[in-house]
Amino acid sequence: MTVVYPRKLESSLGAMSARDVMKQVVRDREIHLLTLNRYRYSEQRSCKDLTDLIEQLNGKAPELIRDLSRHISDEARHAMWLTELLVDLGAEVGTPLGSSYIDEFERLLDREYGNPQESLDDFLISSLAAINVTEKRGCEYFSGHIHALKQAPQTEENIKIRETIEKILPEEAGHVRWGNRWLAEMARKSPEHAQKVEQAKLKYAAIEQAAFVSGMDITLGAELRRVGNLLDIANNLPMWQRPQYLMERLPQTLLAPDLQRTRITAAQRAWERDPQAFMERFVPMFLSGLTKGQKN
Repeated sequence: MTVVYPRKLESSLGAMSARDVMKQVVRDREIHLLTLNRYRYSEQRSCKDLTDLIEQLNGKAPELIRDLSRHISDEARHAMWLTELLVDLGAEVGTPLGSSYIDEFERLLDREYGNPQESLDDFLISSLAAINVTEKRGCEYFSGHIHALKQAPQTEENIKIRETIEKILPEEAGHVRWGNRWLAEMARKSPEHAQKVEQAKLKYAAIEQAAFVSGMDITLGAELRRVGNLLDIANNLPMWQRPQYLMERLPQTLLAPDLQRTRITAAQRAWERDPQAFMERFVPMFLSGLTKGQKN
C-alpha cells in the first residue's frame, strides 16, 4: 500500500520542514500563543466533525462508531488541556483570525463521500482517508514543536507548553496508526477496494496539502499558487468530475477573500509592533511571493 506523508512547506527560502517552521514560531511569543490557539481550535472543531460523521453513519459500522467515540473523547481532552494552558498564560481562546485550515479543507472536499446508506465501504474509505491525512499533519507539527521547544530557552512557560504537547502527541500518533489499520482492512477486502484506498489516499493528501499551504502562504501571487494546488486535486479525481469541481471552486480560489483578510490583519499587526521591521522584513517577505511564483 502507498504510504502518503505531508509535504514540506515551500517558501522563498526553499522547502521548510515542520521543525524549521516551529523553530521560528517559538521565537515570537505572540505567534507562539496564536499557534497554540489554532491547535486548541482544531482539536475542539474535530469533536464536532467526528460527531457529524457518527450521525451520518446512523448505526452502520458499529465498531467504527465505537472507535470514533473514543477519538472524540481524546480530542476533547486535548482541547481542554490546550484551553487550560492558554488561560493560564493569559492568552486568547477565541476563534482564530485569518485563514482556517479546517474550513479550507472542507471547502476543497469533492463532496463525493457518498451516502453511507447506499455505499458504506466507499463512504468509509473516503472518511478514513480524510481523517488520516489531517492526523498525520498534526503529528508532524506537534513533533516539530516539541523539538523546537527543547532547543529554545528553558523558561517556565516554554516547559509548560512542551509538557502539554508531549501529552497530546502520543494519542495523535495512535490516531494515525488507527486510521492506517482501518484503511489496510478495507484494502484487503478486494482488489477493487485496494485501488479505491490508494486513490483516496492520494486525493485527500492533495486536498490536505492545498488547505495547509493556504493558511501559511500570504505572499504576493498566493492566489495563483492556490489555483495550481486546485489543479493538483482535480488531477486525482475521475476525469468526468474534474470540470465541475474546478468550476465550483475556481472563483473563490482566485478571489480568496480569506487570504485578503489575513494579509490585512498580518500587515496591521506587523506595523503596530514595529514599523521599521514592517518595512525591512514584512514587505520583502510579502514581495518574495513573486520570486516564488517565477520559480514554480
